[in-house]
Amino acid sequence: MKFAHDIIIRPIITEAAMDLMASKKYVFEVQKDATKAEIASAIEEVFQANKVKVASVHTINMKKKPKRLGVHYGYTSEWKKAIVTLAEDSGEIEFFEGLN
Repeated sequence: MKFAHDIIIRPIITEAAMDLMASKKYVFEVQKDATKAEIASAIEEVFQANKVKVASVHTINMKKKPKRLGVHYGYTSEWKKAIVTLAEDSGEIEFFEGLN
């Protein structure tokens, strides 16, 4: 059984993610094997105090990229990104409110 706090790893805070917040879209890093339905229920469970309702979830598998540090070569880790769109009558996610 997956728990909501295990599915959502961390919020992604970038310039592009901040621009999406105007249209009630929030970006999170999630577990690689999480489905869209599991992500939607996890977001609603974690932020239930704000009466958050998820309208849709879009997921992207981020591939590994080659990196180099001096003479050492390696790769970044693969991860999954979820863009969560909230319903029009939904409350805001408090975590992101002070970042604008």
